[in-house]
Amino acid sequence: IIGPNGAGKTTLIGLLTGGDAPDTGTIRLGANIEMATLDQHRESLDPKTTLADALTGGRGDSIMVNGTPKHVIGYMKDFLFASEQARTPLEVLSGGERGRLMLARALAKPSNFLVLDEPTNDLDLETLDVLEEMLSDYQGTVILVSHDRDFLDRVVTSVIAPEGNGKWVEYAGGYSDMLAQRGADLQEKNIKAVAAEPSKSAKSAANAPAASSKRRLSFNDKHALETLPKTMAKLQAEIAKQQKLLDDPELYAKDRKAFDAASAAIAKAHGELDAAEEKWLELEMLREEIESGV
Repeated sequence: IIGPNGAGKTTLIGLLTGGDAPDTGTIRLGANIEMATLDQHRESLDPKTTLADALTGGRGDSIMVNGTPKHVIGYMKDFLFASEQARTPLEVLSGGERGRLMLARALAKPSNFLVLDEPTNDLDLETLDVLEEMLSDYQGTVILVSHDRDFLDRVVTSVIAPEGNGKWVEYAGGYSDMLAQRGADLQEKNIKAVAAEPSKSAKSAANAPAASSKRRLSFNDKHALETLPKTMAKLQAEIAKQQKLLDDPELYAKDRKAFDAASAAIAKAHGELDAAEEKWLELEMLREEIESGV
């Protein structure tokens, strides 16, 4: 599910999963649905809890994964944790490691329906690779909210996008496929609209393209479309830089100020990246509409 801020992505997730009640109409969940979720705010855990206990709930050294018991050390390794980190308190984990832990907990829950709200937030590149692999191997249905275009192109099989006035449309394929189909659909609608008005004079028909061409991106919007990809690349580089610092397991103990500074910097960069990606998505969708003549 994609869309700019305020489009209602999280609300739609809440409706689909039964977390929120619709004002009108009904939502019916299948009787055999087993749902697991990972929300954008992430669940809070006791910072003194060890990594192993956070995964097992403090109950022994095994964890149930898809109905099969698995040793916690082996499961940790699936998410790029070293065996010696089993007794590491959560408070010293890096941002990327905490992201991996949340994914490990969510994917260990018995489920055939996985709901992920902004799952790529705060994840380093290694964890993104793990997430992509896990989602590809997942046997159930996955619904996720994201505006990470590359991630969507690599993982999803359909995209749901807002069309305004509370209407959402599903497109087959990834993000790039959605843009291509959306442009083609808008162009077809425009052709049908013109064909449905044969009584118009030739002069009016001749003037129609001119009228459509008056709707265009502003100079600032064009500039943003050109510069936002570079801005996003810089922010991603900054996130990678700060993440490299946080990946040092000894940083928290030896330099708390540096740890806090890196954590704050990466949070700031993530916020700016989210805003930039949302703006780019909004402008790209507008550009598609204009080029299709709608």
